[in-house]
Amino acid sequence: MAAPLLENLSESLGSPEPAVRLILSILIGYPCALVYRRFFFHQPATVIHLFHTFSGLALAAFNFGSQLYHSAVCILVQFLMLRLMGRTVTTVLSSFTFQMLYLLAGYYYTATEEYDIKWTMPHCVLMLKLVGLSFDYYDGGKEPSQLSSEQKTAALPSVPSLLEVCGFSYFYGGFLVGPQFTLRSYQRLVAGELTDCPGKPPNSVVPAMKRFALGFVCLVIYTIFSPYYPDSYYLTDEYEAQPFWYRCVFILLWAKVILYKYVSCWVIAEGVCILSGLGYNGVVDGKHQWDACANMKVWLFETTPLFGGTIASFNINTNAWAARHVFKRLKFVGNKTLSHVATLFFLTIWHGLHSGYILCFSMEFFIITVERKALALVRDSPLLTKLANSALYPLIYVVQQFIHWLFMGYPLVPFCLFTYDKWLKVYSSVYFCGHVFFLVAFLIMPYLRKALVPKEERSQKKEE
Repeated sequence: MAAPLLENLSESLGSPEPAVRLILSILIGYPCALVYRRFFFHQPATVIHLFHTFSGLALAAFNFGSQLYHSAVCILVQFLMLRLMGRTVTTVLSSFTFQMLYLLAGYYYTATEEYDIKWTMPHCVLMLKLVGLSFDYYDGGKEPSQLSSEQKTAALPSVPSLLEVCGFSYFYGGFLVGPQFTLRSYQRLVAGELTDCPGKPPNSVVPAMKRFALGFVCLVIYTIFSPYYPDSYYLTDEYEAQPFWYRCVFILLWAKVILYKYVSCWVIAEGVCILSGLGYNGVVDGKHQWDACANMKVWLFETTPLFGGTIASFNINTNAWAARHVFKRLKFVGNKTLSHVATLFFLTIWHGLHSGYILCFSMEFFIITVERKALALVRDSPLLTKLANSALYPLIYVVQQFIHWLFMGYPLVPFCLFTYDKWLKVYSSVYFCGHVFFLVAFLIMPYLRKALVPKEERSQKKEE
């Protein structure tokens, strides 16, 4: 009975059935959180773990059927590693190697040339959780003086039980699309500590509904406009026949619309976490904060004219995970650029094995490098600083936003089209304008700096 209903719903919405199942599963998180608040908040930890485990397993079965065994296998192996290998570097390396290879094998055997919703989608989220768990368990055996403040917050004083790891892994608010959170945060949720009313469920209904409403608006925007900006249009003769300016503007608008797919899912899922209490983040300036699980800064995402600003506003928890467990733990390398490259390489293969991911993240590195040099130039040049703060700023802002979204869309093309024959066709049609723009900007930056920055300022920067 359910299958025909889902088929009819997907046809009426014009969306694939797996996508409909996914969004319904994220929405089901809200009644699950209400049930938890009403019936399980004061229950023993074992009961709460069971509720979270079976509710998450039900969502996994609804979306992926028997394929849910992949997550169960990896959770069991991770638990055995913690139990049998202890707080050692070997545990961390073994965990990272096994979980990453399992995910990559999943990509290899299930990958197609289209974006498919299959078991590997939530599994990439789970992989970060389980590897992060091994890091946090390892940190729990160190002296507090050896840990950073965020490591102290996440460090585990003892090995968790299998049921605890299952509840943490299958928690309905983060199993399918994230966000990332630590086992310590989950333990605090189960202990009833993540609330603004000690001993009672949190007053989080209104904050949760605000995020739901915002996510729903983003979902409506995507549903309405995505049919007008399909990925497949790039590969048509009609797109190639359009004027150059039209092709560029299409990339800009397509990028803006396509990202709402991710924004809507993350913001709605964040609302589930807030409703359950997991999103509670203490008190700041006398106000209770509910952004512990925020994966999007929507206002920054919509208003920033900077590439760095968009990256800082998008998929926050995954970026924070990569910074905490990859970038910062490569401190021994002694080179921030190499650490940055290694982190982007990790994120590349974590997303998948297609060439488009490699190109996307390599371009991200290059674009951010050029932008940082440009911002330093504006900061150090009296003329450019004055211009940036003049009455012309509104016009400058509009131009910035156009360049920003055009070249945000540019690296997204290979990210969404996957294979080189497809993204190469699109880049050829726009004459590799993004590559040319940033290469020229990179090459002329030293000359602009020499012409626009006072000599004494340049000398001071060299000394620093």
